[in-house]
Amino acid sequence: MMTELVESLWSLALGQQYSSLGSQPILCGSIPGLVPKQLRFCRNYIEIMPSVAEGVKLGIQECQHQFRGRRWNCTTIDDSLAIFGPVLDKATRESAFVHAIASAGVAFAVTRSCAEGTSTICGCDSHHKGPPGDGWKWGGCSEDADFGVLVSREFADARENRPDARSAMNRHNNEAGRTTILDHMHLKCKCHGLSGSCEVKTCWWAQPDFRAIGDYLKDKYDSASEMVVEKHRESRGWVETLRAKYALFKPPTERDLVYYENSPNFCEPNPETGSFGTRDRTCNVTSHGIDGCDLLCCGRGHNTRTEKRKEKCHCIFHWCCYVSCQECIRVYDVHTCK
Repeated sequence: MMTELVESLWSLALGQQYSSLGSQPILCGSIPGLVPKQLRFCRNYIEIMPSVAEGVKLGIQECQHQFRGRRWNCTTIDDSLAIFGPVLDKATRESAFVHAIASAGVAFAVTRSCAEGTSTICGCDSHHKGPPGDGWKWGGCSEDADFGVLVSREFADARENRPDARSAMNRHNNEAGRTTILDHMHLKCKCHGLSGSCEVKTCWWAQPDFRAIGDYLKDKYDSASEMVVEKHRESRGWVETLRAKYALFKPPTERDLVYYENSPNFCEPNPETGSFGTRDRTCNVTSHGIDGCDLLCCGRGHNTRTEKRKEKCHCIFHWCCYVSCQECIRVYDVHTCK
C-alpha cells in the first residue's frame, strides 16, 4: 500500500542519506517495501529520488499542520518504521487525506526541484499554455507540474495494482491530490523598467504555496464521500470497485476524497486502532469547534495551569537601522484535556 511507501520514504527523508549515495542499487535497495516497478524507477531516475522523499516529508508536515486541533493530529512515531502505527490500515477519511497530501507533496517537490535546476532530466515547462496576454509576455521559468504529477503517478501508484477496494481507493485519492496541484497552477508576473515602472511584464506558470494545497485537501477531507465495496467477476477474476453509499448525494468527482470504513473516535488510547487518545492535549477554552475543550477532550473536562513565557516587548526602532527590545515575562493560562 501507499502507506508503507509513505513510511519508507519518510524515514529516508529524515535520514538525509543522499550525501553518500555511492551506488544506485544500494540506495534504492535500502528503501524497504518497494515493489519491482518502483525499484526500477528509483534506479533509472536516481536524481529525483531526494525530491520524492522530500515531497512525502512535506505532505506529512502539512498533514500535522492541518490536523493540529483535531482528535487525530497526524501523529507520527519516531522510533518505528510504521510512523503512523495502525491508523492508516483502515480505509478511513484519515487514510484518504494522507494518500492525497503525500501524492501532492511528491508532485509539488519534484516540480519545484526541476524548476530550480537540480536535475538534468527535467527543467522548466517550455510548452506555454496560450498566447501572451495584454501588456505581458512569457518569460522566467514556468514550473512543469505535468512532469511532477507524472513522477508521482508512476512511483506512488505502482503498488496500487491489485483488483481490490483498497487499491481502488488509494489510486483515486492519490490522483485527487495530484489534480489539486494542476488546478492551483497560476500565472506569476514580474515588472521590468526604469524606477519600477512596468514597461515590460514577464509571466510564468507557478505552483501555489503548499499551504493552499493543504487547505484545499483538508476541505475535501471534511466533505469526503463514503463508498461501499462491490464485487464483479471479470476475465481476470473477481474485482472490487467502489460505489457511492448514498444515491441521493452527488457522486464523487476525481477531485473528491473517498473512503469506505468509519474512523475511530480517537478519544481514548487504543493500540489496535493506533489512537493515542486526547489526554494532555492542549485545547482552546474559548472555541466551540473541534479544537475546543468540550469536543477535543471528549467530554472528560480539562485542567488549567498558568505558564510563564519570556517574550520580546517595548521594541524601539533606531535610525538607522536596528530594533532594540526588552524582555518581558508574561503569564498565560494553558488548558489541557483530562
